[in-house]
Amino acid sequence: MSNLVVVGVDGSPTSLTAVEAAAAEAARRGAKLRVVHVEVPIKPRYVVPDPASATLVQEAAAHALGTASDLAVTKAVVTGDVVHVLEAESRGADLIVVGSRGLGGITGVLLGSTPVSLTARSHCPVMTVREEHGTSDGTGPVLLGVDGSPDGEEAVDVAFAEAAWRRAELVAVHAWQPDKAPPGTTPESEARALARAVAGRADAHPDVTVRRELVDGKPHEVLIEASGTARLLVVGARGRSGIAGLLLGSVSQAAMTYAHCPVVTVRGTR
Repeated sequence: MSNLVVVGVDGSPTSLTAVEAAAAEAARRGAKLRVVHVEVPIKPRYVVPDPASATLVQEAAAHALGTASDLAVTKAVVTGDVVHVLEAESRGADLIVVGSRGLGGITGVLLGSTPVSLTARSHCPVMTVREEHGTSDGTGPVLLGVDGSPDGEEAVDVAFAEAAWRRAELVAVHAWQPDKAPPGTTPESEARALARAVAGRADAHPDVTVRRELVDGKPHEVLIEASGTARLLVVGARGRSGIAGLLLGSVSQAAMTYAHCPVVTVRGTR
């Protein structure tokens, strides 16, 4: 682990919420925080930084220290494409945090293009937050969506770690639809699959209490409803039914758009 949390900022209210979430996450982990603003080159100014950009990251860093005063915070203004720059930042980070909508958000678009594109390319987990999520860590559990996919496998590890840092219960949820399941699938077989998905992690995180829930319903609807009482939702970027050509799976996109708490999306890198 690099012991680094990166947060992307653009001066929007949502990005300030992201700064608060990133600062809290870095404090939990005992990690450093890096505040990054990406300046997209616009004619006639190609390389010369806008003085306002330095002010923006300085204010964001001060906001982070207002959340966690003991943090080691660094700042950077980088010229380039937002997704490409943040993808490069993700190579040296344990977590990257962004707001779900920024100043470039288009009215009527539920989720900005940057979080979706970044999450599909990031080399570390991506946390997305909305302004309405607020800054309180709450007292609810960490919620994990389990689907048996490769990305989902790595999401299990991330969820256990997040629950341990928060000293929170971990609720592992597997949603299934009996009428759409393969022949021979039973509640018992699905329950066994759920148990296997989280097995073996308790040795690394003995203090984490795990509750398994098998729910009849559409995965995105089940997770969004359950997120109403959770402090964090962890999902894999692409599930077993991922459709070729989509940047992210439908469940992860729905979670990032509608969940009632911050969402950590994990793209498999093994």
